[in-house]
Amino acid sequence: MANVKVYNMKGEEVGTMQLSDDLFGAEYNEPLIHQAVVTYLANQRQGTKSTLTRTEVRGGGAKPWRQKGTGRARQGSTRAPQWTKGGVVFAPKSRDFSKKMNTSARQGALFSALSKKVADGEFFVVDELKVTAPKTKEMEAFRKAFKFDKSTVVVMDEPDVDVILAARNLPTLTTISVSEINTYEIVKNAVVVFTKGSVKKFEEVYLG
Repeated sequence: MANVKVYNMKGEEVGTMQLSDDLFGAEYNEPLIHQAVVTYLANQRQGTKSTLTRTEVRGGGAKPWRQKGTGRARQGSTRAPQWTKGGVVFAPKSRDFSKKMNTSARQGALFSALSKKVADGEFFVVDELKVTAPKTKEMEAFRKAFKFDKSTVVVMDEPDVDVILAARNLPTLTTISVSEINTYEIVKNAVVVFTKGSVKKFEEVYLG
């Protein structure tokens, strides 16, 4: 089992913790991670855009002018795409962009991405994440203590409203709960921070 250091919010080492090799020591599988990220992003798309084609625009049934003899180009309808208020050529329509991915493959991608962070030294564990008030300065002090200058995601065992409010004004800091964790969030952020409780809860969810 991998052994990682546990820190407090001031960046001071306060102990160590063992991580499960099944979850945090998996083999790196880039194609699987890529598939999970593509699936996640595709499933975020609403696909609700829709405009009208020439057959759907109201009106335009009468021929604007006779076919020959006017000197103008022949026209069959005022709802053709070249007319003002005409229909749209190849108009976008509502569609379902969602993709499916097997649960075992999705979990494998998540474990692989987390294991990569652990191997690269971009994974940290803090004993707890608490603030006295929902003030940005407390989470900013936490960020500076660890020198998290790049994008960082903090995984909590339970949503803490004060922590969420304190961190939301920091552009490089994202907070999520264990139930929200996914491969995209792990890959998107340069650094991953788990609380000690969230590691235990994560292991309980996937190891039983």
